[in-house]
Amino acid sequence: MITKTWRFRMAIPAEAEEHIFRAGDDVAVETREEEAIRGVVERLTSAYDKTCTPEQVEAAVAAAHADFSERPVRDFVPVLVERKARAVLNEASG
Repeated sequence: MITKTWRFRMAIPAEAEEHIFRAGDDVAVETREEEAIRGVVERLTSAYDKTCTPEQVEAAVAAAHADFSERPVRDFVPVLVERKARAVLNEASG
């Protein structure tokens, strides 16, 4: 069994190391993505305040976000969600 020793002198088995950091990365990615999606809602609510209600904006963003729920690469999801929601809101506002 291969272990890796960290500077705080705790030996972590290689099998556990992969699991620990993968789980931590997933949490960090989800948090960043959630913050980015909240930013999308705020930007679009501001941009469409004359033509759409905040509830319509939130629904468009939620629907667009759901379309990307199964995508493994999450880095560009907020940008893609914003584009898709914008298209829906442009269509709705005529």
